[in-house]
Amino acid sequence: MPETTPKGLTGLAFGGDYNPEQWPENVWHEDVRLMREAGVTMVSVGIFSWALLEPARGTHDFGWLDRLLDLLHENGIRADLGTPTVAPPAWFYREHPEALPVAADGTRYEFGSRGAICHSNSDYRAAAASITTALATRYADHPALALWHVHNEYGVPVSACYCASCAAHFRRWLARTYKTVDAVNEAWGTAFWGQRYADFEQINPPRVTPTVGNPAQALDYKRFADETMRENFVAERDILHRLAPGIPVTTNFMTALSQCDSVDYWAWGREVDLVTNDHYLITDGRRTHVNLAMAADLTRSVAGGAPWLLLEHSTSGVNWQPRNPAKSPGQMARNSLAHVARGSEGAMFFQWRQSRRGAEKFHSAMLPHAGTDSRVWREVVELGASVESLTSVKGSRTVADAAVLWDWHSWWAQTLDWRPSEDHDPRERADAFYEALYDRHLTVDFAHPEADLSAYPLVVVPALYLMTEAAGNNLREYVGHGGTLVVSYFSGIVDEHDAVHEGAYPGALRDVLGLTVEEFSPLLKDDRVRITGPDGSELTGDVWTEFVVPRGAETVWTYADGLTAGHPAVTRHRLGEGSAWYVSTRLGAQGLDALIGWASDDARIAPRADLPRDVEVVRRSGESGTFLFAINHTSSDAKVPLDVAGTELLTGERAAGRLVLPAGAVRVVRLDG
Repeated sequence: MPETTPKGLTGLAFGGDYNPEQWPENVWHEDVRLMREAGVTMVSVGIFSWALLEPARGTHDFGWLDRLLDLLHENGIRADLGTPTVAPPAWFYREHPEALPVAADGTRYEFGSRGAICHSNSDYRAAAASITTALATRYADHPALALWHVHNEYGVPVSACYCASCAAHFRRWLARTYKTVDAVNEAWGTAFWGQRYADFEQINPPRVTPTVGNPAQALDYKRFADETMRENFVAERDILHRLAPGIPVTTNFMTALSQCDSVDYWAWGREVDLVTNDHYLITDGRRTHVNLAMAADLTRSVAGGAPWLLLEHSTSGVNWQPRNPAKSPGQMARNSLAHVARGSEGAMFFQWRQSRRGAEKFHSAMLPHAGTDSRVWREVVELGASVESLTSVKGSRTVADAAVLWDWHSWWAQTLDWRPSEDHDPRERADAFYEALYDRHLTVDFAHPEADLSAYPLVVVPALYLMTEAAGNNLREYVGHGGTLVVSYFSGIVDEHDAVHEGAYPGALRDVLGLTVEEFSPLLKDDRVRITGPDGSELTGDVWTEFVVPRGAETVWTYADGLTAGHPAVTRHRLGEGSAWYVSTRLGAQGLDALIGWASDDARIAPRADLPRDVEVVRRSGESGTFLFAINHTSSDAKVPLDVAGTELLTGERAAGRLVLPAGAVRVVRLDG
């Protein structure tokens, strides 16, 4: 089995991307001195260095990297060494311009950014294998090497290419996947609009067409593009495994739904030795700490519940959003330790020293332009000490209370053209349901719809338009054996080929929900509907309504107005030993809180009314003990009840009864026993 933790790293990882090639070599010694002052334990190097490592085809210059790795080792700093295959050099594109990707409209991108790669291109694949082999051969036994870092953020900014090379590769993929062209015709429903193919050679990528193209073809192309990137990762990984055994291999994910939508991270999580993630706050007015918690929970779930590593986030503001505010005092530490609470084995940043040139010169860094006499630097040093004090947390696992089902294939299918309402956004529903669970202080795992769900008393389905028959059977079995299920509208509608399940909606979920839907009735922009309960209480829905017909389910809330007036809006179906809830409109925060509250009662999950809003309490547990992380995102002091006394690791103080949690602070209690 490959190693799954960075070699030689005895504590948690703390550091960031280090790009010494941007600075004179005399600066390196100052950098390393300051790294030691800050408590840095690992840095990522070489990620964008292909042009320096191989200035001409077959000509390598490793001298500078030799000196850098030696310097890091001499100072006790581990290296996460990149294969620089995200940024081929100018000479490569001069020789192979066809390796530049082509957009769906036929535009070929130019050199001058990053990630401009046709992943089907054989010349790119050969060149990537060559530089990876050269690096592994030279550095496999270097004492600083802790981790291999393949490529960078696959899927960003380009995931799919539509060139002739990709067309040929796509045909091979289809032949391997479907065996015959008749099977492709059946899966894609090509009888519609006369799109039937007689031969694989007639099939092209879903390039720009006069009107909407075939949705099943577009969905398969998303799968193909994702698998093609993954083929290239696996090729590099296998070279590294062969030449540098004992060193784990990763690539940095971007699991947050706000950051990358083109990668099936369930599949990628099975290919890396250690799941790592990059996360950046989206400053769109939302509660950014909720998005952070959601991304961390999703990353941990992609890792199968095992510890993972935050490989990039920012010390303060970024530079690529319309507005890029600085983080408030203490926010960097809260952000970092919130990731650790939810399973990360450390906190890494982009980047160590802030760049003077290039596209990211206004992106914050551990060592800012202002230098060491700055708030950011002082907070970095303080955080380094905090991370060191949490060494005993290493290897423990985050404990979850509930699960949210998510599937990237369903997201891809849902976002194709010509759906009943452009106002229904699966990401928005996932965010909203997660926030409702977060506000009830429930720690969430994410799970694939076909995964074993028996460990969870409560499972939530915010948006699964695409659902296989196997997934539907899985949920029916889960509820029958005592689970509590909550399902939101427009779920269970199509199979893996975007074909509507036979019979009434919601095909894959009819039995478990005990109902059918005769017709969707999306609302016009800004329209609202009232829904009422048996006690006369009232909630509001928007975006979507449905004509629901109970087939064993009981009506809990009813539409009070609109086209669906008098029809069920929220239902509950008792099946076997469990229950399944269904909501057929888009509820706001108040409605979702009520819904999750009813379902939590069914699941026998006790409410945490003793915790204030925006105070997180998360547990990690393992051989080294049980750790309670308490994180206060508010401007007021809070008190967190403790069932068991313990020692607070950041201050060294004893904690019993109630843990005092200052405004904006983090406390980590190692519980006794």
